[in-house]
Parts: sequence; C-alpha cells; structure tokens
Amino acid sequence: MKNNILIVIPAYNEEKTIGSVIKGISNVAQTADIVVINDGSSDRTETVAKDAGAFVINLPFNLGYGAALQTGFKYAVRHGYRYAIQMDGDGQHSPSSLKSLTTEIEKNNTDVVIGSRFLGDNNYNAPALRKIGMKIFSIITNFITGQKFTDPTSGYRAINSDILKFYSNDIYPVDYPDADVIIMLHQAGFRIMEIPVDMNPSLTGKSMHSGLKPIYYLFKMMLSIFVTLLREPIREKV
Repeated sequence: MKNNILIVIPAYNEEKTIGSVIKGISNVAQTADIVVINDGSSDRTETVAKDAGAFVINLPFNLGYGAALQTGFKYAVRHGYRYAIQMDGDGQHSPSSLKSLTTEIEKNNTDVVIGSRFLGDNNYNAPALRKIGMKIFSIITNFITGQKFTDPTSGYRAINSDILKFYSNDIYPVDYPDADVIIMLHQAGFRIMEIPVDMNPSLTGKSMHSGLKPIYYLFKMMLSIFVTLLREPIREKV
C-alpha cells in the first residue's frame, strides 16, 4: 500500500472505456491507488487496465457487480487502506468529483458519502423506467431511514475503514448493492450523507439495467429490502 485511499472499479467487458477512466482518475487523484476487479471479462479489460497503470484482480468468472465490489473492499481491508471510493468502469462517474468525495469522507463526520446525480445543478437524464425505479427506492429509503436520499441507487460512493470491514461480511449483496445497503447501514448505526457529483451518459451505451433487467432489479431490490428489515441489525463496529 502506498496511500490511504483506494479507488475500487468493478469491470466486466469494459476494454473500450477502462483505460480512459483510469487515466482520468490518475490526473486528478495522484495520491490514490487504483484496483480494477476484472469480473470474468471475455475481452481485453485486464490488459488495458494494467497498461493504464491500475492493479488488477481477476475473478475466475462473472460473479456480479456486488461480488466484484466486495472483492475490492476485502483487498482494501487486507492492505490497510483508510478509505475507498467505488466507481464504475464505463465512464459514467466523472473523476472531477473525486476531490469532493475524498474531502467529505476525510472529515470523519460521516462513514459513507453517496454521490448524487440529482443534487446541485446536475441535469442527469435517466431512462423513464429507471427514473421510476429510482423514485420508488428514494421514497422507501427515505421513509425507513428518516433521512432524505435523492439517489439511493448511485454507485459512486466514498467509504471509511469501518464500512470496508462491514462490507466484508457475508450479508453484503453479491448482485445489486444499492438502496438495500443504505437501509442496512442505517440499521447498523452508520452515518450516511449525499453530495452532488458529476455523472455522464454511458460511453458504451450499455447498462446492467437494460432490457428486462429493470423489472428483475425492482423485484430483487424490494425482496432484499424486506429481508434486510427482518434481519437483526449487525453491530455498528465490526
């Protein structure tokens, strides 16, 4: 480990974008290390990521977004990082917002900083079906936590070492860790906040919520939230 901050990037067949994402991060966050979790890609994601300067962990096959993220979090715990920032490898999460996320998490006034595409002057346009899902989960998350979240499905987040350890246990979702994780964190007594960040349309035009996947995602997330509410909260400090 060279630095206190680790950028965790799960990537599945992102050879077209992962290189520019890593270079963009390196330009604005010179004091951060970068790990790419290659989630069973069948393209040149591994080679491009290494050539761009990132450390790469290869999973044996496609395990899913959550499993890839958790691999990165466990790596951060093992190597003693104080903070981690999770970003996607498709170019949607703008490196220009890394400084804002880093500044907030380093203040130690919160355990998780969620980057919202709907705060501030952002004009992010989501597909209609996804927008409906986001609204539904905002309402549910806000009601359960008593806190206002505008973007509970955002995958652009900064976390501290307590959360890294918390995420390394067996209850962390292996597919879509979104609104259910916020509720889980709230029940465990962690502090969560949102700040505005810049997000771009996917450069590849693909999405893990394309086709009929939003319907599955909606069902799966509702079920996961229900199970989370039934589960006895885990202790805050693990």
